[in-house]
Amino acid sequence: MKKILTFLVATLGLTTACAQANYENTDVKGFAELMNDPNVVVLDVRTSEEFGEGHIEGALNIDQAQSDFVQKAKEVLPAEKTIAVYCRSGRRSASAAERLATDGYKVVNLKGGVLTWREAQMPVTTDIYEVDVFKTKSGKTVKFHALVHASIRIEYDGKEIEIDPVMKLGNKTFDFSVMPKADYIFLTHEHGDHFDKEAIKQLTGDKTQLITNKRCAEKLGYGEIMVNGQCSMFNDIKVEAVPAYNTTEGRNQFHPKGRDNGYVLTIDGLRIYIAGDTEDIPEMQDIKDIDIAFMPCNQPYTMTPEQLVKAAKTVKPKVLFPYHYGQTDVKGIPSQLKDSGIEVRVRGYE
Repeated sequence: MKKILTFLVATLGLTTACAQANYENTDVKGFAELMNDPNVVVLDVRTSEEFGEGHIEGALNIDQAQSDFVQKAKEVLPAEKTIAVYCRSGRRSASAAERLATDGYKVVNLKGGVLTWREAQMPVTTDIYEVDVFKTKSGKTVKFHALVHASIRIEYDGKEIEIDPVMKLGNKTFDFSVMPKADYIFLTHEHGDHFDKEAIKQLTGDKTQLITNKRCAEKLGYGEIMVNGQCSMFNDIKVEAVPAYNTTEGRNQFHPKGRDNGYVLTIDGLRIYIAGDTEDIPEMQDIKDIDIAFMPCNQPYTMTPEQLVKAAKTVKPKVLFPYHYGQTDVKGIPSQLKDSGIEVRVRGYE
C-alpha cells in the first residue's frame, strides 16, 4: 500500500502539505488527472456566489466558512472517495483539506487554487448543477448532470442523452437552447414535471431520437413508443422499458400500472436504472446488475424514504441517486443504507 501511495504522489506531482493532517498538495496537471478518476470527488469550498461566477466542471460546492462545513461534507462526500479540494488561491481549501483529513477523508488540495487553474487556461463553467462521472467497462466516460427533479443530462462518447427535460420547476429555470442538441430524449410519462414540449423542441435536432410511452407520443404526435417489458437497441445503447406505477391505496390514480415507463440503459456495459415515478413495486426484483440507479422519493406521488430504502435493497445498485424528492427529506437515506454496500449520493434533484 505504501508503494502504491508513493507512486501516486510521484505521478501526480503531489507533495505533503501537513504531516499531521495527512493531506496532499498538487499542481494543475495533477489535479486535472485526478478529475478523470471516478474514485475522486472534486469539491469547491468557496462561497456560492464565487462558485456561480465560474468553477471547475463537476465540482460540488460547500462553503468552508460555514460553521457546519464538515457536517455538510459528511452528508454528501463518500468516505471511501478521495476529495480533490480547491478555492480561489489555495488558502481556504488548505484549511478545508486539513479539517476533512482530520475527519478521516483522503484529501488532495490544488496549490494556487482556481487562479492557477485559469492561468493554465484550464476550463471553468458557470453551470450550477452537479456532475457525477463514471467509467464504462472499456474505460469510456459517462457524465450525469443533475439538472432538477427528474431531469437528467447524460454525456457519453460524444452523445447527448436527456431524461424528462423540463424548462422550469420551482425557482429553477433552464434554457435548453444553449445546450447541445440531444441524440436521445427519454420520456417516462406526461406529467408536467417530466414532460415539457418546449424543452423537447429546444433539444431536438436533425438526428434526435425520442423514446417515450404511448401517452407522451400521442400528445406530441411523434416518438418511438416503448411499453413495459420491451427491449430495444439504439445504436450501441440497449434500452429496456420497465414498469413504474403506484401501489398504495389512494395513490393509484397518479401513476396507474401499465401506463408509464422506467428505463434501464446499458451503455458499454454500464447499467443505469431510471425508475421514473413509481413505488417499490414487485417487478424491481427482476432488475439486476445495476451500477447506477435513480429512484424517486416524493410523497404522495412516488416512494416514501422507507420505501426507497426497501427498493434500493431489492435492486442493489452500486450507486444510488435519490431523485424527484421535492420537499421530502432524503438526508437520512445514506445512513439507513450504510451497511448495504450501496453508495448513496444526494444531489440537486429536489
